[in-house]
Amino acid sequence: MNITKIDRKRYRVRNKIKKVSPVDRYRLSVSRSAKNISAQIIDDAKNLTLAYASSNTKEIKLQKKTKKELSILVAEKLAKKAKDMKINKVYFDRGVYKYHGRVKLLADELRKNGMEF
Repeated sequence: MNITKIDRKRYRVRNKIKKVSPVDRYRLSVSRSAKNISAQIIDDAKNLTLAYASSNTKEIKLQKKTKKELSILVAEKLAKKAKDMKINKVYFDRGVYKYHGRVKLLADELRKNGMEF
């Protein structure tokens, strides 16, 4: 079974993060497409998604925002959910995406709303 170039990059980034990061933190995973962006907080020890936010939900889609504004809205929504669950320290898993553009906007907005990574 051959692994694609994107999958190799994804595993490489994720495994580096898991080796370096402390055990007491959760993973914040980001995924994006041409139109949407989503993020989720994952507990790797239990293989469980604790909180997620996506620009593909009905309430966010109705607002007719630009892609950059959608990233900010998703970050605010996820930060609010994490704050309700008393999660403030995570490690940032950007996946195959460069830390640039919408991914960077999402990360900066999460930091503004009290997340640490």
